[in-house]
Amino acid sequence: MLKKWAFPMAFGILLNLMVTNTAFAGGVGLGVTRLIYPSDTKQISVSVRNTDANLAFLIQPWVEDSNGNKTSDFVITPPLSVLKPKNENSLRIIYTGPTLPKDRESIFWLTVKAVPPLNEKESGKNVLQLASANRIKIFYRPVGLTTAVQDAPDMLTAKRVGQDIILSNPSPYFITLVNVFLGGEKLGSIMVPPKDSVKLKSQNSASSGQLKFQTINDYGAQTKLTTITY
Repeated sequence: MLKKWAFPMAFGILLNLMVTNTAFAGGVGLGVTRLIYPSDTKQISVSVRNTDANLAFLIQPWVEDSNGNKTSDFVITPPLSVLKPKNENSLRIIYTGPTLPKDRESIFWLTVKAVPPLNEKESGKNVLQLASANRIKIFYRPVGLTTAVQDAPDMLTAKRVGQDIILSNPSPYFITLVNVFLGGEKLGSIMVPPKDSVKLKSQNSASSGQLKFQTINDYGAQTKLTTITY
């Protein structure tokens, strides 16, 4: 069955990959919008669903590090599979890399590429093959962290430094902010690394103000509105 995809590619198909940082793309979707990998867990899994009633897809997953480079620190099985129409498969993800920091989370990205089959009439031709890819975060979480993950958003602090607002995260978790308003100005989503800070540009010259936002929890849901005064 794999020959439907592998054989035409030998004749020089141009493969155009469209990547989306969501859990659904091109008829193929993932069962979650983010993955938590506890350090004491041997493996985690994620479901891959094909909602198309007619097309099967060739599924190829891989993991990238925080810089967007493919990493061999994870083993994913199966590394290549065919997902039939209206069907669901499971990917097993196993961390095999070096020891990671024990006082904070580490982040990786899971990409799952879905390639549709080539039309029989296009076999042997140079054609544009459109593929889609789902891309979600993997948070590798060490066991024994003393701070509860649900308490992390309340630990964020903000202060003005010149025209900038410094948003600091003393917690051991990555915190993703959405629906962010800085002094009434709407900003894009922001991810603050653990025990680190990010710089926000403020158009308001007032010496004090408010930062309002929601965060994304482990289940991909938005939390309550939080307000920080700076």
